Amino acid sequence: MNLVYCINGFYRAAGMERVLADKANWLVAHGHAVTILTSDQQGRPDAFPLDPRIAKEDLAIGYERNNGASLLNKLLHYPYKQFRHRRRLEAKLAEIRPDITLSMFCNEVNLLPRLKDGSRKILEIHFSRFKRLQYGRRGLWALLDRFRSRNDLRLAARYDRFVVLTEEDKGYWEGLSNLCVIPNPLPFCPAASNDLEAKTVLAAGRYSYQKGYDRLLTAWKQVCDSLGPGHGWQLRLAGDGELREALAAQAQRLGICGSVVLGSVEHDMEALYRQASILAMSSRYEGLPMVLLEASAFGIPAVCFDFKCGPKDVITPGENGLIVPDGNIDAFADALLQLMQNPEQRKAMGRAAYTRAGRWQRDKILKQWTDLFEETLSSRP
Repeated sequence: MNLVYCINGFYRAAGMERVLADKANWLVAHGHAVTILTSDQQGRPDAFPLDPRIAKEDLAIGYERNNGASLLNKLLHYPYKQFRHRRRLEAKLAEIRPDITLSMFCNEVNLLPRLKDGSRKILEIHFSRFKRLQYGRRGLWALLDRFRSRNDLRLAARYDRFVVLTEEDKGYWEGLSNLCVIPNPLPFCPAASNDLEAKTVLAAGRYSYQKGYDRLLTAWKQVCDSLGPGHGWQLRLAGDGELREALAAQAQRLGICGSVVLGSVEHDMEALYRQASILAMSSRYEGLPMVLLEASAFGIPAVCFDFKCGPKDVITPGENGLIVPDGNIDAFADALLQLMQNPEQRKAMGRAAYTRAGRWQRDKILKQWTDLFEETLSSRP
């Protein structure tokens, strides 16, 4: 099959980009043609390695030049950029002549269904249905977030197929007839689980509002106060982003710098997981977080807030991890302490996590995708 993926950019070391790289590499290795079309790559290097057989081109629309600008500024510039995006995307699809064009729910999302290039259109989302409402914005931005959240339902209905990551999220899309669930695939399958002896709690992801590391540091302060001096445990954050300085200042203010490592983007994630005994997920929202699946593959139990979406599809509380009410810092700290102070429980949960990780094995998940592609093409009018 000839496939085209549309995404804003491929320069961020984030979950959606990592999943796309893994899928695209697998697909070309299995005989399919894959092209990745970006709107805002702007000459920046790729975040993850791609098979040289994958074609890649930037349409140079420049949406991100308006990032941080006022709402009025964005409203003035967006229509022209959409017009330019449609023309360039339409011309490129006429040249490539794909069987299927996929949107990653980026700036092309409302353009693709209107293009009559002959390809079938599939939409996939890597966040939850209510992502926009979880930004916590106020005023006119809050009104716009609510409008766009309602509009997302209308946009998704216009695609031939719409793919979400979790059963939980599927229930939030109000019974769309084109809806199906395909979770993210694991990029690796370790031969053995961790021994969970290392005194390291891991959190990985962009230093942003979404990941909720401000909540995690507050909980870690409570953990340190409970354990007392010289406890030997370390909280390791891996990532980068706009909140790095704010998080460093918070750790300093809380007096926990001695047991907190604010790391950078880690490209050898396997080595990072091998050093961890507990995964801490303090996110405010997700789709299906890759770090939660990957930690499971290494037999690492997780402590998660009950955010939308992901934990309910991966964790059975008390068996392979713990889920606490969203935003309850005290409960999160208590859950961390429970696993830190009970090595046998930690290891039992780790064994359960390792066993369950097989359901996200790469070949199984990518077979679901190719089956979907074939089904979509066979139902062509």
